[in-house]
Amino acid sequence: MQIDFHHAVTYLISRLAGFTANHASIISYCSQYVDDATNSGKIKFTNGAMYSRISSAHKMLDSRNFSALANQLVWIPFHFLPGNGGKQAGDNPDGTFINKLVCTPDSHIAQDMVSCCVKDADKPYALHRLGITLHVLADTFSHRGFAGVSHKINDVRSLNNDINLFPKRSCSDYIDSVKSLFVKKVLPLGHGAALTCPDIPFLKWEYTNGLGQDIIRDNPPMYLHAVKSMYEAIVQFRESTGLKVNNQIQKDDLDIIQKNIAEFNDEEGEVRHKKWVGSILSGRFSFQPEQNEKIEYIDKGKGSWKYEALDTEKKKDYRKDRFEYRPEFLQSNWKYFHDALQIHRFEVLHDILPIYGICGA
Repeated sequence: MQIDFHHAVTYLISRLAGFTANHASIISYCSQYVDDATNSGKIKFTNGAMYSRISSAHKMLDSRNFSALANQLVWIPFHFLPGNGGKQAGDNPDGTFINKLVCTPDSHIAQDMVSCCVKDADKPYALHRLGITLHVLADTFSHRGFAGVSHKINDVRSLNNDINLFPKRSCSDYIDSVKSLFVKKVLPLGHGAALTCPDIPFLKWEYTNGLGQDIIRDNPPMYLHAVKSMYEAIVQFRESTGLKVNNQIQKDDLDIIQKNIAEFNDEEGEVRHKKWVGSILSGRFSFQPEQNEKIEYIDKGKGSWKYEALDTEKKKDYRKDRFEYRPEFLQSNWKYFHDALQIHRFEVLHDILPIYGICGA
């Protein structure tokens, strides 16, 4: 999914579930930041203090995409959560081990991930972890059928869609024309070979995967299903803190969401994001907008969480960099996000997946 869903729609669902604008902003920022937290390693301060953080994404031209271990530390826990074929713990899907790794919408593994998040509802980074969890849960829908490892199951052939996303050449022409090492090594990772087709909410498309199976994908109802599952996860979180929430999104709200998914049919996620923001702030939904309520996201530079925490506008950090330490760093949203990121990855890889017979990393 792209910024329209990971940020704007996550914000909307959080508000519909009763979160304040401030809390919804934290949750939705974290959901989107999972795609933008590409730096890792130690943060070193001028007073000698240090903080170690991990990355939750690699850009496609990142050399780490050629490392199997680096891939599995990022793509499996944060973007392509293994689904175990939809089976419960102790059962195995048909086929080989790769079938356990394929992403499955709202799987038992995904529900265990939500439960782990909910148990941390009293932690200072609770909202940040919820945002991360919602990102991964949403991706189990858009990334269904793909795996977070380099494998032929991710191959895409005969790719067709119902819109002209690429005016001068079709998706299949594009793939056939690229013969570089990049394609051979990286596109078998996740849904790279499918380009952005899985991440566009209004799209209907079809392809043949690396196992020779013909796959038909209808994104709009799948994205609506994702909305419902994300809302249910938030309800679990809210009720764990003693708050009573409607257990389903109201029909009028769901109708508007469904309409937006179909009608916000721009190719660029940023354009769709602006349309969602306008729709959310229009007062059409059932929650009461707060005075001067804003929905914005800045991943790096002035106004970003990283800037507030470290006073840096850099997009990339280097080992030689030193940052001025301020006591408020310990309670910064940026640090809480990275705290939650590390805990999420550890529990997914070392607590949840082994129950299903999966050694992810």
